[in-house]
Amino acid sequence: MSREVPVGLAVAEKFVGLLIIVIGLIMAYVTYTNPPTYPVAAYSGIFLAAGILLIALGVLLILAKAE
Repeated sequence: MSREVPVGLAVAEKFVGLLIIVIGLIMAYVTYTNPPTYPVAAYSGIFLAAGILLIALGVLLILAKAE
């Protein structure tokens, strides 16, 4: 049984993936170029890793085939 995916669902998935990539890029860029100061300086690596994780998740959403 083959079912066709609605076009709107596939487009929405790709758009959300692109949006997540943009958010991840902004988060990683800002954390890398302007590291946080004293109170949260120890956690700057976590913010950078979260940005990279968001980029990877967005790429996965864009490459995934909607079913």
